[in-house]
This record gives sequence, C-alpha cells and structure tokens, in this order.
Amino acid sequence: GMSASAKVLITAFDAYDRWTSNASWLAVMELTRRLPSVPRITTRRYPVNFQAVRERLATDLAANYDFVLHLGQAPGLGRIHLEAIGINVGGNSRQLPDEFGVLEPSAPVAYRSQLPLNSWAAKLRSAGIPCQVSYHAGTFLCNATMFLTHHEIAKQRLDTRATFVHLPLTCQQITGERTDIASLPVEVSAAALHILLQRSEEHTSELQSHLNLV
Repeated sequence: GMSASAKVLITAFDAYDRWTSNASWLAVMELTRRLPSVPRITTRRYPVNFQAVRERLATDLAANYDFVLHLGQAPGLGRIHLEAIGINVGGNSRQLPDEFGVLEPSAPVAYRSQLPLNSWAAKLRSAGIPCQVSYHAGTFLCNATMFLTHHEIAKQRLDTRATFVHLPLTCQQITGERTDIASLPVEVSAAALHILLQRSEEHTSELQSHLNLV
C-alpha cells in the first residue's frame, strides 16, 4: 500500500538560569531554515516549568504522532546524547535531592524508549557527528519530559515512539564564557536532527511494508 508520511513532534525548551538562549530551540530554528519535505513535522517550544510541561505534553501527545523527539540542552556535554530511559523521579531545582518526589505514583519506576537508538547513534557517528546512547537523563525536567511522555503514551494507548535528545551548548552560547566549555556548532546539531528525521521516515516505511506483508 501507499506509505503515509510519518508524523513527528519536535519539542525544545525556552532559556533558563543564566543562559539567554537554549541550544534545543536554536537547533530547531536552524532546522526550520531548510525543513525536509517528509516526515510531517510539528514543533513546540516549552517553558522550563514542570506543571506547564506536564499539561502541554498531555495535550500535544493526544495527536498521536509516530515519533517524538524532545530536545534539551546539556551544558558541559561535548556530544549528542540519545536518552534511552526516563525514570519516575523528579523535583524542581529549588528542592534538595532528598526531597525529590515520584512523578507518577501509579506508574512504573522507569520507561525505556522503543526506538532503535543504537543504530541511530551509529548513523550520526558515521556522518561525523559525535553521539552516544545515554541511560540517565538526570532528575530534572529533561528526564521528566521523557518519563511523562512514555506515561502518556501508555495511558492514552498511543503508538508513538519517543526519545529525549540532549544537545551540547552551541558555539555562540559560550562566546561570553570565561572558562572552557564544550560546545557544538548549531549547524551540526541541526544536521543531526535532519538525520534522525530521515531515520524516522525510513523506520515508518519499513514498519508499514512489514505490516502490508502480514
């Protein structure tokens, strides 16, 4: 049968703390300068706020995307991390670590991404982009976004597959820094997103041709 184009949601975050911009949104803006024609892409910019993200996710995910790529920045990271696991732990940065709560009392302790992250990371590396699969997305909003997404997928019985992509700071973000901080050109992060979108589109047609054979 005719393969329908994949529907992909890409989310990024607003600036927070001392950063005047967020590497995730900078990468999305760079990506949108030359968007691929497939897959069909929806972009969202989320505030750095637990409650707001929780509400926005429930609404956005109801559209039943094939893939969700959540993007966030990770100051200090020198390579792109594809997050495999979201854990049921979270708090906001004003809380002490021992006051961290459970994100969802009724949910499992963790969710694992159903995407072929190892092959995606290998694809990025073969394109000359430093990337690895990571098994700990932290305990703040990035992890919460990854976890709550999978919880909504389970709750709403969606077919969506998702990951969280941690991006290094962009070169322009660190120009004012006094010390040496790892960074990646925003064009490289955008190129990585292009490849991931291409992989998701291929993944969809592979799945569909498999379903058509059955």
